[in-house]
Amino acid sequence: MTRSLNVKAVAFAALLMVACGKSKDTQPSDIPSGAVPVTSVSDSPTPKAPATAGLDIPMRPMSFAPIAKAANPSVVTIFTVGEETEKSTFTGHTRKRETSGLGTGFVIDKDGTILTNNHVVADATSIMVKLTDSTEFPARVLGRDGPTDMAVVKIDLKDPMSPLTLGDSDGIDVGDWVLAIGNPFGLEHTVSAGIVSAKGRTKEDVPLDPSGYYNFIQTDASINPGNSGGPLLDLKGEVVGINSAIRGGGAQGIGFAIPINMVKQLLPMLLRDGHITRSAIGVRIRDVRELAADEKTALKLTDDKGVVLEYVSPGGAADKAGLAQGDVIVTFDGTPIDHGTLLQWLASTTGVGKSVTLRVNRGGKLFDQKVTLGQLPDTTSKH
Repeated sequence: MTRSLNVKAVAFAALLMVACGKSKDTQPSDIPSGAVPVTSVSDSPTPKAPATAGLDIPMRPMSFAPIAKAANPSVVTIFTVGEETEKSTFTGHTRKRETSGLGTGFVIDKDGTILTNNHVVADATSIMVKLTDSTEFPARVLGRDGPTDMAVVKIDLKDPMSPLTLGDSDGIDVGDWVLAIGNPFGLEHTVSAGIVSAKGRTKEDVPLDPSGYYNFIQTDASINPGNSGGPLLDLKGEVVGINSAIRGGGAQGIGFAIPINMVKQLLPMLLRDGHITRSAIGVRIRDVRELAADEKTALKLTDDKGVVLEYVSPGGAADKAGLAQGDVIVTFDGTPIDHGTLLQWLASTTGVGKSVTLRVNRGGKLFDQKVTLGQLPDTTSKH
């Protein structure tokens, strides 16, 4: 069920609300009413001096068997049945056809709550979960979220199961060992090992739907169709990611996992409401580093920091705060914005009605402006 990047990926929702209407064509020369001028341009913390001590390389395990043995009972196989409509080439008539799918999940609560990918269960009319002892249980969906490709299903158990511990994806580094457990091509409970090849992979690195949330962990642990929804484990046996996508036809040494810290941030709301309600600034943005030289000159920009507002939705949060087309957001509540996907994530997860401080560059003048976040319309219900 793992997605190949040369086929259609699950459609993800737009991260920043864009409403129909006429954008502002001119950039105001003065800062908005209530904005606080900024005299210092220091947005980032002072870099720490590099360590001067020699390499301190800890011992690595001679075998991954203890980790696999402990984690395997908490990993499940997910079978789905769905339905799709197809049109006959010869008669033009449409008919419904049954489809089947395969994926992986893992237990996160002893009561039978299981975490997996949204694309594993999104179109399913029935879901069956198979445990390591081959017993099978019907499952029901507790919540799904297309933009982060996460879903939670539940099975009813007589005896409690051992859940996997959700670890810290920010704590792993490129080069760290990781294990992937899943059901590639139906080969149940296959364990593969590799390293973290890269972190922070975005839509520029993973050519999926550009409207999604992208902050993937890249790994060379072997991942294939059927691994989707399975855990990516660190050497403590804790989950640091959910295996979600592959590049090419599988087993290419390039797989991608959703960072577990992203999942942990949204999981309480998903369990409570069954969906994610997102906040929004109400703009369309573009990374400053993507601007042409003459565009930077016109906006009086001297560096590549921040994201420029290409469109401000009339009546949206940014519009109400006095922001305009051509303004450049350089920090969000003190966090430097080095790329648009970071702003999208922060703006969408802070909360509807919350007030945040944006540091804005307008024509070379810096100022701080309070913005009360609005709500991002839900465009993912069909997914």
